[in-house]
Amino acid sequence: MRKHSVSWGVGIVLALWAGQAMSASQEPIQPIEPVVIKEPEKVELGKMLFFDPRLSRSGAISCNSCHNLAMGGSDNLKASIGHQWQMGGINSPTVLNSSMNIAQFWDGRAKDLREQAGGPIANPAEMASSHEVAVQVLNSIPGYRSEFKRVFGKDGITIDEVTSALAAFEETLVTPNSRFDKWLKGDKNALTVRELAGYQLFKNSGCVACHNGAAVGGNSFQKMGLVSPYVTDNKAEGRAGVTGQDADRFNFKVPTLRNVALTYPYFHDGEAATLTQAVDVMGRLQLGRTFTDEENGQIVAFLKTLTGDQPVIQYPVLPPSEDDTPRPEPFVK
Repeated sequence: MRKHSVSWGVGIVLALWAGQAMSASQEPIQPIEPVVIKEPEKVELGKMLFFDPRLSRSGAISCNSCHNLAMGGSDNLKASIGHQWQMGGINSPTVLNSSMNIAQFWDGRAKDLREQAGGPIANPAEMASSHEVAVQVLNSIPGYRSEFKRVFGKDGITIDEVTSALAAFEETLVTPNSRFDKWLKGDKNALTVRELAGYQLFKNSGCVACHNGAAVGGNSFQKMGLVSPYVTDNKAEGRAGVTGQDADRFNFKVPTLRNVALTYPYFHDGEAATLTQAVDVMGRLQLGRTFTDEENGQIVAFLKTLTGDQPVIQYPVLPPSEDDTPRPEPFVK
């Protein structure tokens, strides 16, 4: 364990060691466990679909475009780029560990991954196709017809089977074995004193009221700007756009903090470019607390320990289109 500054005080050091002695079940955050794949053929089909840009009208945008698995399952943009370079209306949340979410999308309008998977395909600002055209494309490709028959046991392809396969693949995108998980499981050398001090601040300041559980978030909806209003030009209304209730305005799904060092920029509008900025804004607007530079640095150090093993993906070889496969329309408005 690295040396600590005496200015942190004996009390904090004792608290850190007391925290290390606690079992994982006593902590507000639990470790992520490795995924158990029960339907490997379905998962493999879902992976093919996840990387296939032919589900989009342009033939250029796939699920991986906005949820890049080489970039923490996001695209590191304030708002994603959609069909014909349209600017998306909201920051793209990570797909990693998304199976742990209470619902999907920032406003929770999709109850699960299967329901979410069909949304971008038909969204004119995203993939700009339709379920009917996407299914027509897949049905025209012999390689896909045989794969769907092998997985689902019948001829023909439906949008329900497409979203089911996509969800099966996305459910495997978990990130266990972060250094913080190793500490939770008893490895006292997994974290530095500075990182542990950050975790104590994270707990004692109240961050864990919203960021808890295995995903360190994702399991509740909370108001953005609880203590002080959050000012933004972004037009997203949060849950109010789903429920129609003014009381739900600016209530968003709490984002997971797993792999948060990889998924910048932050917030639904992507306005926080760095973790330092995000911690400062959250402290002031959600907790009514202004963190010192040292405290902010400690919390950021802790957050960086939440990066787990990234999914190891062998890029799929997609079956070729046929003569009757509908052609992409990248330049047609």
